[in-house]
Amino acid sequence: MLNPALLDRLAAIVGPEHLATAAEECLCYAYDGTGQEFPPAAVAFPASTEEVSAIMRLASEYQVPVVPRGAGTGMSGGALAVRGGLVIATSRLNRIVEIDPMNQIAVVEPGVITADLQIEANRHGLAYPPDPASSNFCTVGGNVAECAGGPSAVKYGVTRDYVLGLTAVLANGEVIHTGVRTAKGVVGYDLTRLLIGSEGTLAIMTEITLRLVPKPPARATLLIMCATIEAATSLVARILQRHTPAMLEYLDATAIGIVRSLLPEALPTATSALLLLELDGSKEGVAAQAAHLRDFITGQQGVLELRAAASPAAADQLWAARKAISPAAFNLRPHKLSEDVVVPKSRIPELVRFTEQLAARHRLPIFTFGHAGDGNIHVNIMLDRDKAAERTAAEAAKAELFSEVLRLGGTLSGEHGIGITKAPFIALEIDAPTLALMRAVKAAFDPLGILNPGKLFPPAEPASGEKH
Repeated sequence: MLNPALLDRLAAIVGPEHLATAAEECLCYAYDGTGQEFPPAAVAFPASTEEVSAIMRLASEYQVPVVPRGAGTGMSGGALAVRGGLVIATSRLNRIVEIDPMNQIAVVEPGVITADLQIEANRHGLAYPPDPASSNFCTVGGNVAECAGGPSAVKYGVTRDYVLGLTAVLANGEVIHTGVRTAKGVVGYDLTRLLIGSEGTLAIMTEITLRLVPKPPARATLLIMCATIEAATSLVARILQRHTPAMLEYLDATAIGIVRSLLPEALPTATSALLLLELDGSKEGVAAQAAHLRDFITGQQGVLELRAAASPAAADQLWAARKAISPAAFNLRPHKLSEDVVVPKSRIPELVRFTEQLAARHRLPIFTFGHAGDGNIHVNIMLDRDKAAERTAAEAAKAELFSEVLRLGGTLSGEHGIGITKAPFIALEIDAPTLALMRAVKAAFDPLGILNPGKLFPPAEPASGEKH
């Protein structure tokens, strides 16, 4: 419960119609992609930096936890109100403020849907490359908070590579401006980079200045069908020695089975793994790359066929199938642990072999797919949380997976963030002095600890994952 006087003052800031306090309304903002529920006491829908600033001054005065939230598509619990309090929903902060074609810049509010920005940029002959699987639903602000990536990261990088500057509100309500609108700028500390990926624990972003790039005039989508997982994963590093595709995705047999009906053409019966590539650039350059790649792939051990998408529509269908894997996985089990680990590209075969062993050892469906081009593999551990044995087995498999990823020289999260699901494991990767410095940074930005508490750092008690 929040203080009634606080609720009255919040309603005066955003308008009574933009403040939700009923339990059923708050429940709509209690969950994310993890499947866990933590209802807030209230949800505010501000429409400006000034309103967010006023809300944070009140939150600081009353020492109320505040959780910024975009579309709730995150996979690590970053937008969950684990300590109750107030959720600030960014759905009204949804304006594309400016597209500057001459300088290749966009200025947007955090509630803008990523795909809407991409469509608007395309109208000006430009592109915004970061492309999470949830791009039709997720928000730019959420992408920045988690430093989201997507298939295009292999060539174009991730969200942080496109954020030039931010307007943000601190825990005490002060408004700060970071970064520049220019290609270069080294005045003062790089607070923009510090806020990117901070999961709303340091400040609440209210305006984002982004770099755009010219839209490539041509593209080609290629499908490499392989008889074994080993054949597919071992090809990745060798392809990247010769080419820099715009996208290079990997699907194992289970992932293929989940979306087989969505593919534009039937696959060879013996297909056990796929590589899905996109080449882009000039028309002549793309044609030359495709021919060179076909020459290289032909005759490689374990490769069944290389097939080019017959039309732009067929290419779009292939990528739509790839984006459908994660939601379609629930046909295997009602719940999942979705881990986005990263290993050096040359060690992807070892990681995939290990996940197969995990599945057999713990008797759970575990499958892999994802961004092979940058070593970011999504490991999905499927389970039924209503079965205690499966819950225990899944958590054990997750811990073993993380240990193996670090042994392989990798990292525990490539684009999903830490949130609450990986917070208990962060000390496996980050040493104690570095964690202490991170906590000190948090305290400098948020001395009362009201901004998205319970995230990133190892909790006193691990989050249970049960509904609250």
